[in-house]
Amino acid sequence: MNTIIKVEDLSKRYLISHQKQERYVALRDVIADNAKSFGRRIAHFMGRNGQAKNSRATQEEFWALKDISLEIKEGERVGIIGRNGAGKTTLLKILGRITEPTHGKITIDGRVASLLEVGTGFHAELTGRENIFLNGAILGMSRSEIKRKFDEIVDFAEVEKFLDTPVKRYSSGMYVRLAFAVAAHLEPEILLVDEVLAVGDMQFQKKCLGKMEDVSNKEGRTVLFVSHNMAMISSLCEKCFLLDMGRVEKEGKTSDVVMHYYTSGVQSAGQVGFSVNGRPIGDEYANLLAAEVRNEKGEITNEININESLSVLMKFQVKKTNKFMPNVHFFTGEGLYAFDSICPDAKVLKPGEYISTCQVPANFLNDGTYFIGLALASAGEGIILHFFEKSALSINVKDPIEGTPGRNGYGGPIPGVVRPLLKWNINNTD
Repeated sequence: MNTIIKVEDLSKRYLISHQKQERYVALRDVIADNAKSFGRRIAHFMGRNGQAKNSRATQEEFWALKDISLEIKEGERVGIIGRNGAGKTTLLKILGRITEPTHGKITIDGRVASLLEVGTGFHAELTGRENIFLNGAILGMSRSEIKRKFDEIVDFAEVEKFLDTPVKRYSSGMYVRLAFAVAAHLEPEILLVDEVLAVGDMQFQKKCLGKMEDVSNKEGRTVLFVSHNMAMISSLCEKCFLLDMGRVEKEGKTSDVVMHYYTSGVQSAGQVGFSVNGRPIGDEYANLLAAEVRNEKGEITNEININESLSVLMKFQVKKTNKFMPNVHFFTGEGLYAFDSICPDAKVLKPGEYISTCQVPANFLNDGTYFIGLALASAGEGIILHFFEKSALSINVKDPIEGTPGRNGYGGPIPGVVRPLLKWNINNTD
């Protein structure tokens, strides 16, 4: 595939103004000031160019992007993720030629359509119909080309009833629906989409994701998608860049980059101990001490293949005799509850240290990131929960595709929070 976007040493600097805190002014200061000559006071407040000085103002440099280099191939669907202020929107604005870089080089081969914020690219006084033709003209399309796509755009946006209404009277959802429909259907080679889709309803978001996948797979166009919604990023993008403080912290396969983003601050292998502010996690009956994930070879790991089994080991301390039930909880990288498992044999345990082991079979988890919660409960007159650490561990499950059971030659993503390999029978009824 050809490189359609190439960014070399890109940086963007902003100057931020601050006001110094004024000192307390006493009555004697006012009297002393008034005693000065009028001319000296004017000279004090005015500069040589005749403009008022503001001695309290200071400026600070802020680098929204710093020395970013990346390449994107034709037809790729690329996610840009990162925390607030990481530089994601600034990068898209520069690629969309909305903002100029401070320095660096950008090479773009193709027409770019941007959907960066509600209102971008539309004239508020014009109707929906007029804005469709205006945006097409901006993209360099002829009137006949726009007419050919017009019905598809209106049908996708579901705004036919308001087509001849000025867009300033549209709701934010209607605005986004029409803006996305125009950007996706007017045949740009590159489509830039920011978090703006979050304004739309869930059904429309799914519709947009499907359209972006279609324009990439079927039409060979390139999509850059910025979002805080990791479920949307994971379902759409094959490749991902993680930005942090204006720099590329990690790039690569989406599941790997999302895993890195999620697990900053979360343990992904063994731990020497759990505590909150120096105090152990638990209560007067039991405490969580340590935990780890091991592969089939017994090695501590944070990554396995989908056709491998894994074991979750939890070390805990019992302080009072009781009938205890260790349990584990699996959550997807998007925060969905996948499943849980409770030790079926609740046992009376005396004070001491114990290790529980839960084995998850091969070909059960799906491709992607999982967080593992650890809990310990006891059974008596009722169930008592002694501790529950929701994101104690994480594991990245990789699908090698080649040789993975149950695929039957299919190489694309398979949805679902788990992917169990179940037993099947096909019987001839003749």
